Amino acid sequence: MHNPKDKKPYRDADEENTQLEGRNAVTELLRSGQACDKVFIAQGARMGEILTLAKARGVPVVQCDRRKLDAMSQTGNHQGVIAQAAAHAYAELDDLFRNAEQKGEPPLFVICDGIADPHNLGAIIRSAETAGAHGVIIPKRRAAGLTAVAARASAGALAYMPVHKAVNLSALIDTLKERGVWVFGAEADGNVGLYEADFAGPTAIVIGSEGEGISRLIREKCDFIVSIPMRGKVNSLNASNAAAVLLFEAVRRRTRGK
Repeated sequence: MHNPKDKKPYRDADEENTQLEGRNAVTELLRSGQACDKVFIAQGARMGEILTLAKARGVPVVQCDRRKLDAMSQTGNHQGVIAQAAAHAYAELDDLFRNAEQKGEPPLFVICDGIADPHNLGAIIRSAETAGAHGVIIPKRRAAGLTAVAARASAGALAYMPVHKAVNLSALIDTLKERGVWVFGAEADGNVGLYEADFAGPTAIVIGSEGEGISRLIREKCDFIVSIPMRGKVNSLNASNAAAVLLFEAVRRRTRGK
């Protein structure tokens, strides 16, 4: 993961007031060591672990009326606790490769092509972290960023998963290929089946937007287009579910025979 002593990652000015909501998100924020300015807890709420972690980190805790939390909440589901954190730092691309190198594993990345729903972005980050992926890549424009909603949906995974924001997604894919990464796009009309795709080497999985799928230019950059076999009457999965299926198939392929 990103080492704070390395080159300082960049931040977007409109994300300086990052807010995390919910027990899991706040707990993992405090565990991760990421900067936290203050924690607000509803009066009477049982938050033993959060209080212990905040005390150990020297983070101020404010007990307040639940109505104040309701007014502060950006997600509508704060579970009695909200943390104000320093803006989440986006990682450099090298940080993602370093994360894989430190684990002694071939890189496994997720590229989000135009994911507009922050709930889906957060869910993808959560799947990536639980599968042991080494980083998530999102575009700078026309897509969800690391908002409070995305952080809440990640259930704390954002504290551990480096996320790189690419100015130009197409150019970034070219860079990945130059560094030996194979790029797999996920689409229903794929030319390679899920169980035939070779995820054993350096891999980037591209997940398209909820409505349009992978954009034409990015699809053309993919080395393979992978389809997930559908056995039921509904022939599609949402973006975060598709990401989870491909990620854990990649994990299965990589651990087979070990």
